[in-house]
Amino acid sequence: MDFDNTIVSIALLAGQDFPYDASAFAAMVTAAAHQDHPNTELILVGDNGASVTDNIPAPLREAAHVRLISGNFPNRAARYAAALEQARGEYLLVIDNARVPVVLRHSAVRTMLMAATRHERPGVVYSDYERATADGKTSDVHLLDWHEGRLRDAWDMGRALLYDVETLREVGGFDTSYQAADLYDVRLRVTERRPAAHIANRYAGSLYAVMESATAHNVFDYLMADRSAQEEAEACLTEHLKRIGAYLAPGAHAKSVNAPSGNGQVDATRDLVASIVIPVNNRPQFIGRAIASVQAQTVQDVEIVIVVNGGPSDPTIPEVRRYLAGGDCYKPDAPAVRLITVDVNNLGLCLNTGIASARGRYYVQLDSDDRLKPDAVEKLLAVFESDPTIGMVIGSYEVWNLNEKTGDLNRDESVPVVTHDEWTEDNGRNNLLRIGGAGAPRSAHVGVIRDCGWFGVNDTAWCRNYGEDYDLVLRISERYTIGRVWDPIYEVIRHSGGTDHSIDQATVDRNDNAKDQMRLEALRRRRTLNACGGVTTKQTAEAAR
Repeated sequence: MDFDNTIVSIALLAGQDFPYDASAFAAMVTAAAHQDHPNTELILVGDNGASVTDNIPAPLREAAHVRLISGNFPNRAARYAAALEQARGEYLLVIDNARVPVVLRHSAVRTMLMAATRHERPGVVYSDYERATADGKTSDVHLLDWHEGRLRDAWDMGRALLYDVETLREVGGFDTSYQAADLYDVRLRVTERRPAAHIANRYAGSLYAVMESATAHNVFDYLMADRSAQEEAEACLTEHLKRIGAYLAPGAHAKSVNAPSGNGQVDATRDLVASIVIPVNNRPQFIGRAIASVQAQTVQDVEIVIVVNGGPSDPTIPEVRRYLAGGDCYKPDAPAVRLITVDVNNLGLCLNTGIASARGRYYVQLDSDDRLKPDAVEKLLAVFESDPTIGMVIGSYEVWNLNEKTGDLNRDESVPVVTHDEWTEDNGRNNLLRIGGAGAPRSAHVGVIRDCGWFGVNDTAWCRNYGEDYDLVLRISERYTIGRVWDPIYEVIRHSGGTDHSIDQATVDRNDNAKDQMRLEALRRRRTLNACGGVTTKQTAEAAR
């Protein structure tokens, strides 16, 4: 490719309704119009005739390489679609500047064009960027490399993306029916045809600056997301999975737990109905509260299996012994407590060890610093008994805060009950590939866990005591039905030592990498399942009615 003779079109939104001032807009337009790549055109798209020229520096209004488009566009997608229709370039640099100004470096287009050439014309090129705040502070934002498993709608690809125009037009451009999910939809459709290329920054290598403030990571942000936007994103992903052969139709591949391969017969011979497995490391101050919540269950035909992974010197052990025979907290008529000690801090090791020794038919999740509601096991069992293809049941939970000075617990009313509404009967296992979590508590047939390969033991890409449960939910959902309890039956207790407290960006990236790798592997499994076909237990039952 001849770099200098390749035309690149830049699409910028113009208007009077942006939440930033005119000087910031003018600086953004000036930077886009003065790229050092000689064949660059700038397309400014306004939502009405008057707003296109407002705040654009006067010399640029008449410049030959600057084009102004006006019209009554219903949404952002329609404005980008207008830019694509009139673009003369082989590439279209789409800048998402509706909420924040995005200021290109002088050589941004040249760098992106070189990456597009080196990578044999990828569908989209994106890059690391710089975040600048109003007080003059700057910080680098390092993005993750693309692969097919990057299915989250919240995955950050930045705010300046160079699209191959031919590919963009082949896939239909921007879908103007979407009010919020248009860019997510385009990203999915383009990368179905061609891969994405990522330009990384080590030092002073960001291609543009975004004028915005960084916000603290909050694991519950998704609960506050607009419902209609979530439904749009779900629709985008669902259609994407159908196009790439990874969509799982309702009931497809769901087999009976009592089938020989499901080990249902083994489960039926177990002594107890459920085993609550609690992995723990150095949390003596919490474990008693967790044990008490199990012993208060309305269903008493259960046991508590505590797996301490800090070795024999872990301070949790003496606290647990208080609940064993001979201890001051021992209750002979309450569900029994069993203690297992390992000396490797590995969550999968703890969970698998506890489940392998379980005397219950079902495994029930409980973290050492959380609590089960008294009717948790009762409600989980009712769902299992409603359908023989249900291999796992996922509940709903409340968030509670611990006052570490007084020891008081208070319900966090700012966080609604976490129900994971996206776990619909028809489409939940597909939508799970888009979102970050699977809900809690999770309960499964012990035989189903065995059938689906147990919990990972940090033996897959990126895993570091994180995401083992998400991975298992993905695998179980491909072979069995996932049941739901919509009432809150679990209490997540937030405190300064919790794993979701004050998470830094490096940890967020590591966690995202882990789950995205799991999504990538899930896509491969799903394609294989669909290629094999077959009639499911649930489909057979419905046909016989």
